[in-house]
Amino acid sequence: MTRINDVLVEITPEVLLKAYACGIFPMAESANDPGLFWIEPEQRGVLPLDDFRVSDRLARTVRGDRFEIRIDSAFDAVMEGCAAPAPGRQKTWINERIRKLYGDLHAIGRCHSVEAWADGRLVGGLYGVRLGAAFFGESMFHVERDASKVALVHLVARLKVGGFHLLDTQFVTDHLRRFGAVETPRRDYHRLLEAALAHEGDFFVWPREKIMSGAEALGAIGVAPVTLR
Repeated sequence: MTRINDVLVEITPEVLLKAYACGIFPMAESANDPGLFWIEPEQRGVLPLDDFRVSDRLARTVRGDRFEIRIDSAFDAVMEGCAAPAPGRQKTWINERIRKLYGDLHAIGRCHSVEAWADGRLVGGLYGVRLGAAFFGESMFHVERDASKVALVHLVARLKVGGFHLLDTQFVTDHLRRFGAVETPRRDYHRLLEAALAHEGDFFVWPREKIMSGAEALGAIGVAPVTLR
């Protein structure tokens, strides 16, 4: 991972989008650190949209529509959930400056949340940045089992149907590796990024107001329906 330099000046949404187009993104040391710095991983996390893996157990959960998936209905709450401590993650890199910056991106329609709801409660989700035909996943959280996984399945379905070429995960974790995430050398990543930015994905190919069923999401990804006997 390359830490390029500390960011001492105010970043505008336009500057941030240009940074993503160059393959870099900001992070903070911790939630209490007011500073930011640019990151350009030597090995970039990428989740290939045509090789996205869904386990049989997760597919059953998605198909059962245990969660209602919404888009951009509670963006600030999703960021709050992603910043909260969780098992195995007692600190976060999401500070107040990050929250404001990505909130501003959301306000101009370039940053989106995919949310999992159950009984009227937000129980998981993720958020990320959209640029061209690339989507840059930032963070995810859950307070109920599988909530963030189901949100990820719905995100991938939306991206595939909307003609996106690249799903960037920044880094590869064991969790993401189960879905098919791979580490991509910087030079190869820049080729993927350049190709994706030459197109324009349609994130709202499914309208924001339409609640996509689990069966629709799995069908878009290419997971065959279960035949009942």
